[in-house]
Amino acid sequence: MKREKLFKMGEVMQYTGLSRQTIHNYTLAGLINEARRTASGHRLYDESVFDRLEQIKVLQTKNYTLFQIKKILEQQQEKK
Repeated sequence: MKREKLFKMGEVMQYTGLSRQTIHNYTLAGLINEARRTASGHRLYDESVFDRLEQIKVLQTKNYTLFQIKKILEQQQEKK
């Protein structure tokens, strides 16, 4: 059985260049989802978070608001 790699907030920050606050805000807004939490309550993200964050960055360069981005991502998810 293959174990899924989960990433701590600091790792996501390191790989994406985003701040802790930005990642936290995206999580609260429902733009990204944590995979689970540690026993001490720290968020853990799976590998799909990196693709999602890249999509958000691209949409932001096209001047979409976070509300619009959330709707676009939700529509993409429905199509899957």
